[in-house]
Amino acid sequence: MIHYSVEPNDAISYELRHADEHVLVVEKPPHVVTQPGKKHEKTSLLNGLFVSYGNPLQNLGESRGWGLLHRLDKETSGLVIVALRNKAYDHLLQQFKNRQVKKIYWALVAGVPKPSQAVIQKPIVEVVSTRKKAVIKRGGKPSITAYRTLQSVNGVSLIEARPKTGRLHQIRVHMADVGYPVLGESIYAEKADLPQVVRLCLHAAALSFIHPETGHRVNVQSSWPRDLLKTIKRFGLSEPTGFPNP
Repeated sequence: MIHYSVEPNDAISYELRHADEHVLVVEKPPHVVTQPGKKHEKTSLLNGLFVSYGNPLQNLGESRGWGLLHRLDKETSGLVIVALRNKAYDHLLQQFKNRQVKKIYWALVAGVPKPSQAVIQKPIVEVVSTRKKAVIKRGGKPSITAYRTLQSVNGVSLIEARPKTGRLHQIRVHMADVGYPVLGESIYAEKADLPQVVRLCLHAAALSFIHPETGHRVNVQSSWPRDLLKTIKRFGLSEPTGFPNP
């Protein structure tokens, strides 16, 4: 019996959106952390991935994050890139560093953003008190989020956000700082009177990267999540359709 560093768990579900021998793009469900950690040693997305992809992920090892190139917050759903080969991991990691990986998120936010589209450039630092969180602070790491408003009804808006950098909680902290927090926010809008929703209304809807073997750009998409369909209809908004190029 093979002993893996990450314990496989077939109870963790995910959807494959792209798969070949070099790279996967999987859709992470909400309420699941991306990687094992305290209180989540056996219940992360990575535990689920080790069921079918244990051998290649084990070969990548801890130094290459068991193949994970980036993370999503526990309550955020959507697309995650996972490498299956050392060469693929190194190539994709360099793309992240060079900002060649393009990402689109959809979010429900409180209020009607003004202006309707803008680029937020506010530096972020990570701090740890009772929990890890992001803080906008002078001297922090450069952090850039572009957004545009897709729909607004009854004081709630559906936005498209394009993070140009990949800081902790970046979209959440940026949108809260400009006065339009993501619905379901529990950290960055504690004083705001937000409507009750089933979870954080943030979804990683599309991403684009250069395939590490073919050199062709790969575009992957994920529809508005089913668990938030009632939420979007409740506010009189329409489910977003169609994907611009990331």
